[in-house]
Order: sequence, then structure tokens, then C-alpha cells
Amino acid sequence: MDMKKAMVVGATGGTGAVITAELVKRGVPTTAFGRSRQKLEELAAQLGSPAHLSLAVGDAFKPDDVAAAAKDADVLFHCANVPYHEMESKLIPLGESIMEAANRLGLKVAAIDGIYPYGRRQMSRVTEDHPKQPHTKKGKVRLAFEQMIFSSRWNNVRPLIARLPDYYGPTANQASYLGGTLEAIAAGKPAFFIGSMTVPREYVYLPDAAIMVVELAGRDEAYGQNWNIPGSDIISGREIVRIAQQASGTKKPVIPLGRVGLSLLGLFVPVMKEVVEMLYLTEEPLRLSGDKYQRHIGTIPATRPADGIAATIRALQKSK
Repeated sequence: MDMKKAMVVGATGGTGAVITAELVKRGVPTTAFGRSRQKLEELAAQLGSPAHLSLAVGDAFKPDDVAAAAKDADVLFHCANVPYHEMESKLIPLGESIMEAANRLGLKVAAIDGIYPYGRRQMSRVTEDHPKQPHTKKGKVRLAFEQMIFSSRWNNVRPLIARLPDYYGPTANQASYLGGTLEAIAAGKPAFFIGSMTVPREYVYLPDAAIMVVELAGRDEAYGQNWNIPGSDIISGREIVRIAQQASGTKKPVIPLGRVGLSLLGLFVPVMKEVVEMLYLTEEPLRLSGDKYQRHIGTIPATRPADGIAATIRALQKSK
């Protein structure tokens, strides 16, 4: 494992929290960086406040803040994200701030991203060589983000990008498609489900994704490349809801949201309006190939959805 000290930017978010937990579990000295001291302290408490975890409060849009907190690190995990409706204006400046800080310090950067830059699927299992032909606004911004990360401007950084499909897990929040659905089911409230509930899709269980991302980040040869982080299985919304309701012991209605529902909801919740263009992924799902990971790194950790969803519901109920 080639990592002396890690820093996680966006440590209290869905992917940041689970990557921080995985690093701490492996005994890697880690700095959790975020905007809210309260959220950072809650995260530390959940992890048992280990001595090798330090907290840093700062603004990821300010390279000075990031660089000050990262000065002893050799690997920076870029897990910070922006809401859908701010993606066009804020995603690239956020990434540039982090890369600028990393460039000053000569760090390795493991950036977490999604599958939007691929556009519509052109292979049954999408490999890292799949053409990047995004047809959506967000796909185009995300492709520009990739080009910025791998830009020759950062002559002192070694970056990699780990690409996750939709995900779920105890740390997944309202920012993920399934996060809000499972939170509502765990709380015994009616829930929304984004997209078709009958078409099976790929989801990765976040603790599995964290193992894969940390494995990649700890290997010199993984840098300078894109890596797919596949889920264990495909599963329909109907099946997810059945498992989640069984685990929560409640059965409130779950309402699927298509174009019309999302557009109406978008009048009150700006983020929902922005989801409409991504619905193609729920109608013709994209499935990631894990061949490259298996060839270079090894076995893909694959928690069965039945186990992962039940564990997520239990953890959400416990944290309330």
C-alpha cells in the first residue's frame, strides 16, 4: 500500500465519509476536510474518534485552505461535489481549486466521478475505453471536468478518476438518486423513486466502492487513468423497495417519478428539474465493466443488494 497520509476533501458527503472510514480502518493517517466542523465532528465520533484521524475545516473553493490542510499528505481524495443545479457554474472551479492546491504540494489526486461523460451506452458492458459522447448538459460538464483533471497545466500532480454508477449505503444522502428513497423508507414515510421501477439498473454499495477506490489510490501504477467502479448486480426499483420495506418493517407508498413528476417537483425543489435530462439512464441503463480493475487490482468486493440494502436501512434507523 503506497500511501503515507491521506486527505479527503468533502469528507462528510456520501462518498467522502465512506472513503474516510475505509482509510481509518486500514490505519492510514487521514485528514478529513469539510466546511462544517459539526459534521466533521459527527463523522469522527461515528468512526470512534481514532487518533490517526484529524479534522480540517475549510472552503474547497480556496486553494490556500486545501493546501494548508494537505501539507503532510501524499494522496488527496477529491470527493467534494456540487448540487445538480449548480454543476455548470461550480464544478470546474471547485476541481481547479483542488488541483491548484495539489499542484503546489506535488500530490497524487484520486477524483471521484460518475458515468455521465459516457453518454448513451454503446456497449453491453461499458469499459474505460467506451467513447465519451455525452448528449446532456451535465455529461458535457463532467467531460470538461475530466479534461481539466488530466490537463497538462498540473505538471506536479498525478491524478486518477474513479467512476461510480448510482450508489447506495448508510452515508448516501439526498444528493444520490436512491439516498432519499431509502432514508424515507427507513423513517417509515412515503417515498419517491426516481425513474422506472421496473427496469433493472446497476448500483454500487458505497462501502464496496470505498475499498476499490482506496486500493487504486494506494498503487502508483493506477494514476493517469480512468477506472470503473462497478456494482455487484443489477436490480429493479421494485425489488429495492421490497427489500428495504422488509428490513424497515414499514410499508408506506413509494411513488415513481418520471418526466412530468420531476418537472412539477422542480417548481419547488430546483434539483429535481435538473434530474429530467438524466432519466435516459433509468430507461436504457448503462452497466460498467470491471474487467480492468480485476486484471490490475484483483477481486471486486460485491455485497449482494439484499444484504447491502438491509444493512443500509438498519444503519439509517439506528442513526435517527
